[in-house]
Amino acid sequence: MRRRILLAGALATVLAAGTACGTGDSDDAASGNGGGAEQITIYTARDKKVADFVVEKFTAKYPEYQGKVEILNIGAQEILERVRAEKANPQADVWWGGTQQGLAAGAAEDLLEPWQPSFAEKMDAQYKDAEGRWFGEILLPEVIMYNNKALTPEQAPKDWDDLLDPQWKDKIIIRDVAASGTMRSIYASMIQRLSPDGSNPQPGYDWLKRLDANTGSYAANPADLYLKLSREQGVLSAWNLQDVLLQANQSNMPFGFVMPASGAPVLVDGLAAVKGGNSEGAQKFIEFLFDDTLRADLAKDYYQIPAVEIADQPEWLAQLDLRPMNVDWDVIAKNETEWINHWNSQIKNKG
Repeated sequence: MRRRILLAGALATVLAAGTACGTGDSDDAASGNGGGAEQITIYTARDKKVADFVVEKFTAKYPEYQGKVEILNIGAQEILERVRAEKANPQADVWWGGTQQGLAAGAAEDLLEPWQPSFAEKMDAQYKDAEGRWFGEILLPEVIMYNNKALTPEQAPKDWDDLLDPQWKDKIIIRDVAASGTMRSIYASMIQRLSPDGSNPQPGYDWLKRLDANTGSYAANPADLYLKLSREQGVLSAWNLQDVLLQANQSNMPFGFVMPASGAPVLVDGLAAVKGGNSEGAQKFIEFLFDDTLRADLAKDYYQIPAVEIADQPEWLAQLDLRPMNVDWDVIAKNETEWINHWNSQIKNKG
């Protein structure tokens, strides 16, 4: 693979230069540069704070990877498209943060490396691939997000259909749907709840067209969404619970959330080793993500709901009034691409 060859060539050049200068392996070991550990490249849709925290903990436990973990923060759907485009010459080792349907698509296209980590036997079958190609890490409820300086909890919408009320005309901001695994899942859930078997998406399309009519703008990325909402360029959105809580509690953003009365779509958000990548490093990193202490820290400080239950739940999680929507993710996996393409071409900015 091109990236591995380039890395090997660069390493050979460094070693040759070190020999010429009279430096040897002892100097390299003393510097703590990690010896022979190969770089791990991670494509992630995780919040940057979460990614930085985990990588810091990982390299503290495995110092041979210090300075050798490269993170690229992009949307979950963008990860799928990038890994797909790079199939002949993989550039990533770990896909960290993707919807169940996105990871399933990657598995079906032979983009993911099958293996059996130590934590797999503790995981519910619905949260992992039967052939070990991807594993659910966290559960992500999708909720109604609002600016709590502009709206009180009493004023905020109580359910999904309330977002269609004319009073919210131009007051809704939506993360651009096509590139976002979160938004694709929310929009597909809105269609599937009105067509349980997926055979007649038109009522869902009509619903999304009414939502589009109330949408003042589409944000290019999560940072843009947070900025617009905090500036009251809009006061409402639909987003995942974890990121709402992270922004509110760690970045002091004026955000609150409503657990929709009819239920929240709950995504299985997972990860995988990319086929053809650095499998040793990828598997070590993925195993580390299921360390009990780390998962407890991520639940307490970063508002994650672990797919494998932890013994001591933080107070916020123990008190969470989670109301899962009845979503058929198999129907969504089969139809999501068609539905979102239709929304993108026929509904967006036309409501």
